[in-house]
Amino acid sequence: MIRNTLQRFMYGRYGNDQLNMALLALSVTCYVLYLFTGFDPLYWISFLSIFFALFRTLSRNPVRRRGENAKFLQVAGPAIRWLRLRRTIHRDKEHCYFKCPNCGQQLRVPRGKGKITVTCRSCGATFEEKS
Repeated sequence: MIRNTLQRFMYGRYGNDQLNMALLALSVTCYVLYLFTGFDPLYWISFLSIFFALFRTLSRNPVRRRGENAKFLQVAGPAIRWLRLRRTIHRDKEHCYFKCPNCGQQLRVPRGKGKITVTCRSCGATFEEKS
């Protein structure tokens, strides 16, 4: 019963996306910093970011919200991809990761094979690396 009520309320509304998640993370970060420092502008930044995230979630203008999210991903996308790659490399103990010197493609090879010749799947360039 409650679930149906919430589904009916959210029907036609935008919902959540990457920009909202970043706004919520900003809000929590600023609020925790405010608790430690007592610096009032951090409290207001936290309040405004959570208010804007709630506004975006409940919005009935999905075209505008998608445009805002697309602009955010253009700016923050490279940093997000870099962080995800770093996390993958840190977790993956069975492979080494290399960047092709010709095209920049990320390549994964088994770890512990010594000096090997790596061939790029994208451009076909070959280079030697130590795994």
